[in-house]
Amino acid sequence: MEKIYIFGHQKPDTDSVCASISLSYLKNKLGYNTVPKVLGHINQESKYVLDYFGVKEPEYLNDVKVQIRNMKYNKNAFVYENASIHDAFYVMQREEETGICIVDENKKLKGLITLKELAKQFISGDQDTLHTNLDNLLKVLHAHAVLNYKEEFSGTIVAASFKSQTILDEINLSSENIMIVGDRYRVIEYAIESNVQLIIVTGGYDLPEDLLTKAKQNKISIIKTDLDTYHTANTILLSNYISTILDCTNPVTVNSLDYRTDFLELSEKFGHTNYPVVNKSNKCLGLLKINEVNQFEKLKVILVDHNGFSQSVDGIEEAVIEEIIDHHNLLNIGTPTPINFRSMPVGSTCTIIYHMYKENGVPIPKDMAGLMLSAILSDTLLLKSVTTTEIDKRVVKELSKIAGVDVTEYGHNMVKAGFSIKGKKAEDLLEEDIKTFRTNNKVAGISQIFTMDYDDIKADMDNFIDQIDVLASDKFNLVIALITDIEKNGSYVFYDRKSEGIIREIFNDGEFTQGTYVQDLLSRKKQLVPNVMEVLEK
Repeated sequence: MEKIYIFGHQKPDTDSVCASISLSYLKNKLGYNTVPKVLGHINQESKYVLDYFGVKEPEYLNDVKVQIRNMKYNKNAFVYENASIHDAFYVMQREEETGICIVDENKKLKGLITLKELAKQFISGDQDTLHTNLDNLLKVLHAHAVLNYKEEFSGTIVAASFKSQTILDEINLSSENIMIVGDRYRVIEYAIESNVQLIIVTGGYDLPEDLLTKAKQNKISIIKTDLDTYHTANTILLSNYISTILDCTNPVTVNSLDYRTDFLELSEKFGHTNYPVVNKSNKCLGLLKINEVNQFEKLKVILVDHNGFSQSVDGIEEAVIEEIIDHHNLLNIGTPTPINFRSMPVGSTCTIIYHMYKENGVPIPKDMAGLMLSAILSDTLLLKSVTTTEIDKRVVKELSKIAGVDVTEYGHNMVKAGFSIKGKKAEDLLEEDIKTFRTNNKVAGISQIFTMDYDDIKADMDNFIDQIDVLASDKFNLVIALITDIEKNGSYVFYDRKSEGIIREIFNDGEFTQGTYVQDLLSRKKQLVPNVMEVLEK
């Protein structure tokens, strides 16, 4: 069954991490093959939650771009370097390819051969040198071994096409020769006495016992074929190792992990028809043809806790989005076909997933209940945020029973574990949980930092604002940082220096300055984003 990846947004928080894991568990119970992933490093709070309930952290997902391994390439378009030319050509025909990969015994790529190069060999190549093994000879010549003293042969071919006396008088045979001969007693005897490597007896001729005895004494290998001398001489070259005519020993290759888009650029540059596919160890995996470039499988994904391109994984436009589960405002992700889209105005994505468990009649185990409970408590700021709904509160009550925890005590410990900023750099704090919002070609970045250590930030306020300015100059038209104190139920507001006029308009306060405390400002999504978007749209 094809794998489906489930993941949240680029800055994983407890809701996106726990939603990915708990939804994956549910989907797998319903018969799907899903894997939870994360798009970045998880925060301290999420680590606390996973450790508390003994759940493994999801693996990192770099992107969902189409790679060479997702494309249709021929995994059988190869032969070993000691295969015969005949077998290489046969594989080309069988696989309907115009080229074929040559590999060693460990499947390491040795080169690429094409039909064009095969044709060139038989028109202008070496016509009298043989380098092959016994098996190839027997197969190509439809022969069988009469006497066998060698497994490999390398030398010059001599065909007995002249009169016997001419051969005896004018042709010097040696151990460097392979002799092709029919029913010519004296020529065969001469070849044996000259210690040729191999005698190929044509026309199905049976050697007399005295010649066989001499051949045994001299340890001369003999094979017999029903082909006549003419056809044997014209066919024997097909038994040569394919490696003997291999000119292209350094072909342009593609790695199985390369992106399809990069391959398109590569193929435009070189204009070849065939590209061997290899792994990082140069092991040959097959052959990719340029006319197969549009035959590929997209990765299947399910998005949780987000529905915008800018917040999702790199390459999301190349993937098949199977489903979206989210509790945020609708953004700009579009799909070519209808999908399951589950959206509810609740405090957490895991509130929605809890209902999906109930709707499908899947029992919620203790660890999954703990993860979903933690996600709701995190996203609703222990049920204090204005995003909290009565639905969230009911779900928390049910999940806490299954998880076996006291909501107040556990929630306080979870928040405390996640809020510590000791030893963290300002730039890391700002980018740990920053969301991007776009309107009218303007880009706003809103970071939210939950902490009980506001005095640490206040003591280094100038550096903190400097880092906001750096972030704004690199990526955004406007950057706002909320330093949220759950115990006080409010947030301190910081922003990039060039945007002070916009900030004063957003908060409708002409005296608004850096670090102003706003009571009850807890929700970036509901209490700040609408005003930011309205002002930027002006």
